Amino acid sequence: MHETIRVGEMSITFIKTRHETAGSLDLYEVTIPPHANVRLPHIHRKYDETVFGMNGVVTWTLDGKEIPVEPGDTLFVPRGTPHFYTNLGDTTARMMCMHTPGVLGSGFFRELSMHFNPEGPPDIAGISEVMVRYGVFPSISAHNDEYPLPKDHIGRIVV
Repeated sequence: MHETIRVGEMSITFIKTRHETAGSLDLYEVTIPPHANVRLPHIHRKYDETVFGMNGVVTWTLDGKEIPVEPGDTLFVPRGTPHFYTNLGDTTARMMCMHTPGVLGSGFFRELSMHFNPEGPPDIAGISEVMVRYGVFPSISAHNDEYPLPKDHIGRIVV
């Protein structure tokens, strides 16, 4: 098991990385505190994502449709599908995420973590640069009414 990486309020612990699976997959656990979110709609062009609900409820929005992922649920996110997720509940949520093939590895999250400032807002330009370099692309404007950001999104987004 790998170390836990803090990205904003979210914790990521890799089980297996692309480096350990000859590029076949990345598998990691995500812990999301209450009301934290990744409300930046984005797409992955080079890999699919499969999500396994473990604790709490993580609400995913895929192509504009909200899908709650509860313990025992599985959600498949095909590459190229706009998506984001949030923990709307009052308890911590936990999920496993698998990317196939493995593209990101833990390096993506380590680099993202460097752009979060506990004293103030995250460095959005730095986060965007890391995302694009790893093939994760914002899919629409953050001001789009279809995917509204909460008023306090700058301090709460955990990309």
